[in-house]
Amino acid sequence: MINTKRVSTLLLSILLAGGVCYADDWPQFRGPNRDGKSGETGLLRKWPESGPKRMWSVEGLGIGFSSVAVADGFVYTTGMIDGEGFLFAYDLTGNLKWKESYGPEWTGSYKGTRTTPTIDGKRAYVFSGTGVMVCFNAKTGEQIWQVDTLTKFDGRNIRWGMSGSPLIDGDKVYCTPGGKKGAIVALDKMTGRTIWATTGPDELSAYSSAILIERGGNRLLINMIQKSVICVNADNGKLIWREPYVTPSDTGGVTPVYKDGRVYVTSAIQREFTRGGVMFELSDDGTSVTEKWNDQTLDCGHGGVVLVDGYLYGSTFDGVPKGDWVCLDWNSGKVMYKAKWNGNKGSIMYADGMLYCYDENTGDVALVKPSPRNFEIVSSFKITEGTDQHWAHPAISDGRLYIRHGDALMAYDIKDR
Repeated sequence: MINTKRVSTLLLSILLAGGVCYADDWPQFRGPNRDGKSGETGLLRKWPESGPKRMWSVEGLGIGFSSVAVADGFVYTTGMIDGEGFLFAYDLTGNLKWKESYGPEWTGSYKGTRTTPTIDGKRAYVFSGTGVMVCFNAKTGEQIWQVDTLTKFDGRNIRWGMSGSPLIDGDKVYCTPGGKKGAIVALDKMTGRTIWATTGPDELSAYSSAILIERGGNRLLINMIQKSVICVNADNGKLIWREPYVTPSDTGGVTPVYKDGRVYVTSAIQREFTRGGVMFELSDDGTSVTEKWNDQTLDCGHGGVVLVDGYLYGSTFDGVPKGDWVCLDWNSGKVMYKAKWNGNKGSIMYADGMLYCYDENTGDVALVKPSPRNFEIVSSFKITEGTDQHWAHPAISDGRLYIRHGDALMAYDIKDR
C-alpha cells in the first residue's frame, strides 16, 4: 500500500532542493541535474544533411561564453557590453523580454561573461566573472539583491575570472568565492544574507561548479578549488574531507561527476602532475574517500564530461583548441578509445541515446552514438553565426537544441516529428 504521506514529503523535498522545475526545462549549467544529461525522449537520431531546422536566432548578446538556462517559457543567458554584464531573457520564439545590467564583468584575458544563470521559480541568479552574486526577478528583470563575495569573504579573483555557476538548494544558493573567510559559501536565496561560510582551506576558487549529493544520510557539496577537491556539509558548511589536487596553472577543472558512491574529477594540463583524472570512492556515510583509479588521458579543460551506461565521454586538452575525444570505463579507468575529430576538443552533452559534441574551434556540432568501441558521428552541421571561441555548452529543452556563440544565440528543432 502506498504511503501517501511519505510520497508527499519526498515530492516536497525535491521541489525545495531545486525549485520548481518543469519536465523539459534546463534551468542551470549542464542541465537539470548538472550532469550534462537531458531526460527528454523523442529526439532525432539523425539530422538532415544541412543540420536540424533552425527555428530562430538573435544577435546583440555582447561578449561571453555563458551557456543558456531555459525555464518556464524563458531562455536566459548573459553577455558583456562595454565592460558591463547583462542578463538577457527571451521567450521561446526568440523575442527579447528584458535585458538588465548587473554591473562590471570580466575584462581580463578572454574577456566576457563566464557562468550560466540558474533559475529557481520566480528568481534568476547570476555569479559574475568578478565574483558578485546577483538575484533577479525571473519574469521582470528587476534586481532583488546582490553580494560582492570576493569583498565579503576576503577572496581575490583568479587568472581567467570566476567561472562557477550558482547552485540552488532549498533556501540556499551556493557559490565558491575561494576566500579566506569562505572557500564555499551558502547565501539566503531570498535576501543574500550569509547562512554559512566554509573556513579552513586558504585557496582560491577554480573553474568548476559545485555538485550536491546525498550519501549515508549526509548532504554533501563537492567542488574543486585551487589546490584541492573538497567536500563540505551542505547544511552547515563544515569541511568534511579534502584531497590534494593541483594543476600547474590552477586551471582545474570541470564539474565533478557522481554516481553510486563514487565521484570523478579531472582538469586540463594534467600531464605535468601525478594525479590526473581521479575516481574517488566515498565511505558509506561520505565522510572519507579513497582513490580507486587515476588516468592521464582524459584531461578535460572546460567542455565537461558525461557518464552514459558505465562509460565516461569527453575531450582532452592538447592546447587551445587542440584535443582528442575519449571514452573511459567508469569502473576501471581503462581507455576504451581516443579519437580525433577535426583535431580539436569541445563540450559534450547527452540526450535520448545520443551524444551532442560541439567543436570549440570550428563550430561543428555532431550527433554521436555513445559506444565504447569508437567515436561514430551520425550527423553534423556547422555554427556560422557569432564570434570568438565556441566555449558555451549546448543546452536541450523541449525538443530544442540551444547554441550560444559569442554575440549570437540559435535555437534548433531536434524533435522527431
